Amino acid sequence: MKLNIITIDGPSASGKGSLARNIAKYLDFNILDSGLLYRVYAYFYNTGLSHEEIPESIKRNISFAFNNTDVTVLNSGVDITSILRSENTAKHASQISIFPKTRKNLLEVQRSFYKDNGLVADGRDMGTVVFPEAKLKIYLEASIEVRAERRYLELQNRGQEVNMQDLIPEIEKRDLKDKTRILSPLIPAKDSFIIDSSEMSPNDVINCVKNLLKKIKE
Repeated sequence: MKLNIITIDGPSASGKGSLARNIAKYLDFNILDSGLLYRVYAYFYNTGLSHEEIPESIKRNISFAFNNTDVTVLNSGVDITSILRSENTAKHASQISIFPKTRKNLLEVQRSFYKDNGLVADGRDMGTVVFPEAKLKIYLEASIEVRAERRYLELQNRGQEVNMQDLIPEIEKRDLKDKTRILSPLIPAKDSFIIDSSEMSPNDVINCVKNLLKKIKE
């Protein structure tokens, strides 16, 4: 087991990204937003690159800048964050993630984010597939209604027009696809701690994970 790897898995809009950024800052760890990496993959795929060309293009051209509230993604210096954060790219990323080639190609890229100082990895199969040796594994969930509201506010803050009534069935459809796919389905790792954040504030969740870290170190 590796004590300096923390995985945070869970469905869309459960709060994984915010938790990962805060815990990474708290521990001074590197961070991996694997969902965003899949969106980058979909972005390149939609430009016409093949599965074989995409991993090298990601390594060569893509850079990430993380802060407390968000992440900026640059493609050869050009900010493509708003494109990646759109619901359209999210749908394409979900569709392309079922391809065995996609998951195989991204596995090495994802693992390359681990450095000796430590890593917080946020995704859907971080604790089950990508970093099964992680010492602390979190599975973060919340009700459909809460997650739809969070997504609605997130997209509004990004200046994107969205219909709240459309989000719930979209999230339900994405959940079903993630949980029933053959490759790396969305399930909690057997040794993960399950946290339902439906009635918790972001700080409540952060403090909960900090307490888990203290127990592990004891």
